[in-house]
Amino acid sequence: MLPLALLHAAQAKPMLVELKNGETFNGHLVACDNFMNVTLKEVYQTSADGERFWKLPEAYIRGNNIKYIRVAENLVDQVKEQEEEQRRRGNSGRGGPGGGRGGGMGRGGGMGGRGGRGGAPGRGGRGGAPGRGGMRGGAKVGGP
Repeated sequence: MLPLALLHAAQAKPMLVELKNGETFNGHLVACDNFMNVTLKEVYQTSADGERFWKLPEAYIRGNNIKYIRVAENLVDQVKEQEEEQRRRGNSGRGGPGGGRGGGMGRGGGMGGRGGRGGAPGRGGRGGAPGRGGMRGGAKVGGP
């Protein structure tokens, strides 16, 4: 299970967020993004020493400051069940034939990058394509 899947499922649910500096935030999740930045509403902030408290209408927490996030245990079970259901249906959303980054071609099989065949050293791409590497009736590009 991916952490972002859990966060997306936790929208509008209560959670506790502890920061690296020891402060804690208790509130309801409003939004999260791919950097794990979170926005909470109806927030109770506690100082690192646990002696001071603040009630805030809303708080934005940058993802790289988060040490951990605690959500209800039944939420974790719900997300696991949803992922299993998606796997049974065959659309997990990641990897698989033709899915994900590689387009189902294996490593280096796409255009560009370091894979492929032929071509001038260090030029990348696939050899044999017109205008890419080699000496196909044109001037030599680059090199000494």
